[in-house]
Amino acid sequence: MEQLGIMCLFRGVEGKLRFGISQRLPAVSMPILDMSLATMQTNQTSVTYFIIKGISDDPHLELLIFLLVLLIYLITISGNLTILIACRDPHLHTPMYFFLGNLSIVDIGCSSVSLHKILTNFIVGDKRVSFFACMAQMYMFGSLEGLELAVLTAMSYDRYVAICKPLQYHLIMNSRTCGILAAVCWILGFLQVLPPVGTVYSFSCYFSIEINHFFCDIIPVIRISCEDTTFVEMLFFIEGLFPIILTPFLLTFVSYIFIIHAILRIRTSSGRLKAFYTCSSHLAVVILLYTTLFGQYLTPNLSSTLESK
Repeated sequence: MEQLGIMCLFRGVEGKLRFGISQRLPAVSMPILDMSLATMQTNQTSVTYFIIKGISDDPHLELLIFLLVLLIYLITISGNLTILIACRDPHLHTPMYFFLGNLSIVDIGCSSVSLHKILTNFIVGDKRVSFFACMAQMYMFGSLEGLELAVLTAMSYDRYVAICKPLQYHLIMNSRTCGILAAVCWILGFLQVLPPVGTVYSFSCYFSIEINHFFCDIIPVIRISCEDTTFVEMLFFIEGLFPIILTPFLLTFVSYIFIIHAILRIRTSSGRLKAFYTCSSHLAVVILLYTTLFGQYLTPNLSSTLESK
């Protein structure tokens, strides 16, 4: 499980960057009494591109931010590639490493989708992103995050079978079962974010073209829309609360209730430690990821959350 522990470290560093650094947009200045129809039409118009604000507006910090993000990205990619190479070892062709390989692929994609714009903005010097590219990035990031939660849920089931039903492990977690679980994870991951992203895609007017983030995420884009966002806010909350986050969380939580119960029934302390060690790294990744997602997206009032992003 050392590989999963390394991934936990990567997720912690990247998660802090991804969700904790974005700055607040300056308030949009719109005169109330003397606003003319022309001004209204200028502020509420369809856009063909957005401007990614980035992590900081200070030009003196651009090089430092670029080097930091590049270091995190290279560590994440190299670490996950190392895991994928290790998973090719015939001795590691087990269900745990099969799902770990899937998780590494997802993590590489998620890091590339969310961090590449910071790197290219510094190199090219252009913070613009086309409307369609922004929507595609929003969809891919949401899909990969949901897929990551689904894979972690499948891994929790694998740990449940390994600890609670060790004599039936190879019979239950055969190649067919693993293939079905992985296929379900990938299909659900790319389907469940379609409704909220499709709704945002239908928006045609925005107060600003500047996105208060370092990539196109759904909350900052909703923040600058001048259309009625009540429906998409409710849809986003319901989608995030039930199929995307809460359902995998409950399945993982229930699995670990049975796992902990089975570990406590082991008579020897060395046996309990060995059993706990097999799932400790996975549990650390689960806690880190769910804490970040609940704090970022599932606050009770989305409108107030948008103001703080």
